[in-house]
Amino acid sequence: MAQFAAQTTEQDGLVRVALAGECDLAVCAQLDEVLSEALSRAAVVVVDLADLMFLDSSGVHGLIVAHHAAQQRGGRLVAVNARGAVATVLDLTGVGELLGPPRDGFTRDEG
Repeated sequence: MAQFAAQTTEQDGLVRVALAGECDLAVCAQLDEVLSEALSRAAVVVVDLADLMFLDSSGVHGLIVAHHAAQQRGGRLVAVNARGAVATVLDLTGVGELLGPPRDGFTRDEG
């Protein structure tokens, strides 16, 4: 089973979800639950991927589903701080651009 963790914090009208470890089919239900809960609490959800080492298609799917859910509510889901293999997956699929931060940005040190 994959090692996966999600930590949620809330500040200044946005929710930050920090993902760590490996996000794959084994934890996709947990990812969906965490993101759904975050979207129910704030219009803007920032998903911090700095400590995520692996992301497969089920994790990408979870991010896209959450993105669409945020849009339907008039909100936004933003992914930040992707690196290594995770950044490559997001770039190759176009999801990195889809979930990119707004121009004023969100950094790891905020929130």
